[in-house]
Amino acid sequence: MTAAVSEPFGPPEPFVHPAFFYRDEREYLDVTVPFVRDALAAGEPVAVAVPGERLELIRDALGDAAASVRLLDMREAGRNPGRIIPGVLRSFADAQPPGSRVRIIGEPIWAGRSDLEYPACAQHEALINASFQGRAATILCPYDVERLPEEVLADAHATHPTVIRSGSRQEQDSGTYAPGDVVARYNEPLPLVPDALTFAFDADSLSQARHVAVGEGSRHGLTGVKLDDLALAVAELTTNSVVHGGGSGVMRVWTEDGHVVCEVRDQGRLVDLLAGRRPVPRGQRGGRGLLLVNLISDLVRVHTGADGTTVRCWFAR
Repeated sequence: MTAAVSEPFGPPEPFVHPAFFYRDEREYLDVTVPFVRDALAAGEPVAVAVPGERLELIRDALGDAAASVRLLDMREAGRNPGRIIPGVLRSFADAQPPGSRVRIIGEPIWAGRSDLEYPACAQHEALINASFQGRAATILCPYDVERLPEEVLADAHATHPTVIRSGSRQEQDSGTYAPGDVVARYNEPLPLVPDALTFAFDADSLSQARHVAVGEGSRHGLTGVKLDDLALAVAELTTNSVVHGGGSGVMRVWTEDGHVVCEVRDQGRLVDLLAGRRPVPRGQRGGRGLLLVNLISDLVRVHTGADGTTVRCWFAR
């Protein structure tokens, strides 16, 4: 895996990143709709990326003004938490005129997110702070306090410098802001799956690794674009292992809960916190491997440590 310098979590200003805790639809709209209308009144580009049922609430409340807002269903755009920063937040912010303050409502964690997905969600919320450090942007992140577990709400305090508590519209200091700790805590080991197809590769067997993965994916029901995505992910991850991860690695493929799962393990150590989540400037050579994997996968989990790095990705059948 690519090794680079880690991004620090310094003072967030002028970036503003509050967690907003709500109990019902009324509280949800009392904060989100004025947030959008204030942005429009100030001439600031604004986007809303929340689960579909919440998106419809905001769209209906805005009326004709909704036509001036970028609206995205987070269940689709953010299915893989690893794609939200590059594919939703930075994609919108970077497309605006230089110097513009942007406002975004982003709700990446909702009741129904699986235990498998949640570590990637928590890391995503923490890494927003590094990705937008020094940027003129406000990203409001709603949390449903009636339906989300207490540990999720505690993590929200740790990943957001400020919070808006249920029944209030005022920002307060979170009191426990520590995004780096959250990234480290959810850097969880990914246990070996004993029944997986296993293929050890090096520089001379990269194409064979891809063919083996595609054959296994096809055997388990992947077709069309999904099968092409698996092939691309395997090509990027195995090449990265050869170039940056010690020259070789081990690929495994198996099925799990309606998905084909592929992982690549190597001896490299991933030290760039934003690897795979940072948009790559036009003209830059390289640096797109893990980003592409995040953009095309339904879920990506990463573990890195002194003994190497594992990247595991899921593709829905």
